[in-house]
Amino acid sequence: MGVVTYDFEVTSPISPARLFKALTVESGKVFPKAAPHAVKSVELQGNGGPGSIAKINFAEGLPYQYVKHEIECHDQDNLSYSYSVIEGGPLGDKLEKISFENKFVAGANGGSVCKSLMKFYTIGDCVFTEEEIKDQIQRMDRVYKAVEAYLETNPDVCN
Repeated sequence: MGVVTYDFEVTSPISPARLFKALTVESGKVFPKAAPHAVKSVELQGNGGPGSIAKINFAEGLPYQYVKHEIECHDQDNLSYSYSVIEGGPLGDKLEKISFENKFVAGANGGSVCKSLMKFYTIGDCVFTEEEIKDQIQRMDRVYKAVEAYLETNPDVCN
């Protein structure tokens, strides 16, 4: 097994606390409303803390039916959230899991920056290329931007 790491940042006009809440605590409500083209539903097994499993069911016609996340850290005080993709989605026959460490910090003009560290755990001697990593980031970014747009047009959500 090999591990490929990748750092990236995403900026948003949404405050860190509100964006954190939408992408973690309220994701089961927000994702299907913000991105119905991508997310059909979110099912949570557990209380949302470490050890909980979130299953995201995707809309028909997408390349994946679902993905399961195992929550490893949910720190609302420090706006940090870590999880691993453990089943479905992009894992295929190349990846054992993908781990994410996310931290939401203040950005310019009341907005935020989401700083992420991704770790791709490959199966055997499989290679996961930078092109494949960027493809995964693009898929996530579409939902992220849809959530951001939803929050901008619904200022009462996730306050």
